[in-house]
Amino acid sequence: MDPLLYARHGAESHSGHTTTNTAAASTSPDGSMGMDTHMSMMAIFQNSMSTSLFSTKWTPTNAGAYAGTCIFLIILAVIFRGLLAFKSWQELRWLDKEMNRRYVVVNGKAPLAENLSRDSLGKAAVLSENGVEENVVVVQRRTGSHARPWRLSVDPVRAVIDTVVAGVGYLLMLAVMSMNVGYFLSVLGGTFLGSLLVGRFISSTEH
Repeated sequence: MDPLLYARHGAESHSGHTTTNTAAASTSPDGSMGMDTHMSMMAIFQNSMSTSLFSTKWTPTNAGAYAGTCIFLIILAVIFRGLLAFKSWQELRWLDKEMNRRYVVVNGKAPLAENLSRDSLGKAAVLSENGVEENVVVVQRRTGSHARPWRLSVDPVRAVIDTVVAGVGYLLMLAVMSMNVGYFLSVLGGTFLGSLLVGRFISSTEH
């Protein structure tokens, strides 16, 4: 064989070995560099007073500004709980208004009692109270979901309320994601205070 070919083959092997050593040298044998990178990617709480909130322009420069930012987050969390209570109250108001709609007898149409008596889910029964008996029709609740009709006076308002609630909730989430202990405790404190004030009005589905 040609000695030149042996020389070139040996050079390529040596070059490949050198590249492997260089790549291996980029990480120390004990894995300390990889561990440092992993630790830097982990989220840890910090208590710096110069933590920005929502924007670099909102960066407290002293203890007073930091305390004011925490008070703002407390108020914002209280407002969030108030919005949830308002939404629950508004939903109940809309439901009561819909359930209390009056039925109007139209000429040529059977009255409501006759319609109920013909209903497949209706069952005749006798109601007795204080010795007085009265024939009634018990209508079973229909199974399955029953979507309420779309109304111009209800659904746009509901959409606006949901949007505001989502916006305030995301702002509080961003404050917590700053991993600042003071901001985190302020959000918890505002949540506690808001629930203490209006928590009884909030539906369980809104939490």
